[in-house]
Amino acid sequence: MPKPNIRKSSIRHDLTQLPLFLLMFGVGVASMFIPAAYAAIADKHGASQAFFYAGLLGTVTFLLIGVAHAGRAPRHGTLGPLLSLFSAFVFLPVIFAIPFVEALPTTRFYNAYFEMLSALTTTGATLFDDPARLGPTLHLWRAQVGWMGGLLMWVAAVAILAPLNLGGFEVTAQAEPGRRETGTHNMVPLSPRRRIGRAVRTLAPLYISLTLVLWVLLIVAGQDAFNAWIHAMSVIATSGISATGHSAIADGGILGELVMAGFMLLALSRLTFSADTMTVTQGGLWTDPEFRIGLSILLIVPVALFGRHFLGAFDLDSTNTFGEAFKAMWGSLFTVLSFLTTTGYVSEYWSDTQSWSGLGTPGLILMGLALVGGGVATTAGGVKLLRVYALYRNAVREMEKLVHSHSVSGAGVAGRRLQSGGAFIAWIFFMLFALSFAGVTLALTLVGVTFDEALVLAIAMLSTTGPLTEMGGETPIALITLSDTAKAILAGAMVLGRLETLAIIALLTPDLWRS
Repeated sequence: MPKPNIRKSSIRHDLTQLPLFLLMFGVGVASMFIPAAYAAIADKHGASQAFFYAGLLGTVTFLLIGVAHAGRAPRHGTLGPLLSLFSAFVFLPVIFAIPFVEALPTTRFYNAYFEMLSALTTTGATLFDDPARLGPTLHLWRAQVGWMGGLLMWVAAVAILAPLNLGGFEVTAQAEPGRRETGTHNMVPLSPRRRIGRAVRTLAPLYISLTLVLWVLLIVAGQDAFNAWIHAMSVIATSGISATGHSAIADGGILGELVMAGFMLLALSRLTFSADTMTVTQGGLWTDPEFRIGLSILLIVPVALFGRHFLGAFDLDSTNTFGEAFKAMWGSLFTVLSFLTTTGYVSEYWSDTQSWSGLGTPGLILMGLALVGGGVATTAGGVKLLRVYALYRNAVREMEKLVHSHSVSGAGVAGRRLQSGGAFIAWIFFMLFALSFAGVTLALTLVGVTFDEALVLAIAMLSTTGPLTEMGGETPIALITLSDTAKAILAGAMVLGRLETLAIIALLTPDLWRS
């Protein structure tokens, strides 16, 4: 009897010792059977065969590589998991694009790769202006890939980025970005695999449960089951993917938008769903600086848009009812929250907000919100609220020193272990982000993109807010018309925006690989 148990244990041990990228590859190809089953039920046999055979071929490949790696001692450096994460964003879309292009033979593989990269990085930008061209199976696959990308960032935040003081954690930690902290106050360090395994066991059930709850609530609100599932996965992952267009989420009315807005709040702070990154405040969520500054922005911007109606004297003589005012206010609240969390959905009443405020295309406001972004260690992109808060606290402190030059600041900020140089590191990241933004914009203009469009595209890709391509400018930008070189630049910007510049620099530092 003991022998079978030993074999099972050894098989499980061999599986966990596989390279991290290979494990992510195995999960990705296994997930192809879900759209294959859906397409079979929906009587879409061509799409079903494309996903089934791609999943079968990928699974066989995974098993063969797994057998080849059996018994090998893994060699992992300090930045090995970070390199696996980078490889996942670069190479997994190649695998995901195979069933996509087989199910849609009228497009090129290059376009399918761009579409899958956009989904995996939770950017949500699409090359296809007409949603009907893709069909429900491909829309499901796009949303599913985006949903898996969101879960990947949840796990990577606590298991990969936090130990290396990257992804926003460099503001709160004492060690340099890309290095682990050392000291007696730290717990015994776990191996990367054990950290990732523990994070998956802890976060995956929560991630799946939140998605299911949101799906049920959207169905109750009036959306059909398929669109509700697409929107549920996209809201939790902040990918902004929709089968009916980014602004066509009106099936559930204001009740559906209210439900979605409640779950978008998860992207304002890690504390809304987990306290596993050792950056918690003693007072809980309501004393968390990220959540508070996010709520402040959520109140200030809609009030400013709403108040501009009276300050600008727009339509004061017309019969403005309370209902019209409420629609304008709610449209601004939902849309501001959506772009602040880099989701990118637009309220059904956003047009009422534009008419009420007198701003026909307030794309600059939406781009600014996307640049700020959501909370550290969430699925949201952008600069991140914690870095903005660190710069704000530093500015307040400098003004205090102008009045009381010999004053000494208190330890800690709102209960977080914000290091003394946190504002300096946040400023460095902000400058790196600005340089990346300028570089991407310049590169796009050099390949023939107009300056206005290059500006919008750079912000959309670096902040992982794909819907800005439709809402950021005066007219929507047709990505399909861009050259292959421009698409390659946008693809690189999406990976850079998802992993952030500091993580890329850490990967390029030779001495860290020898630590």
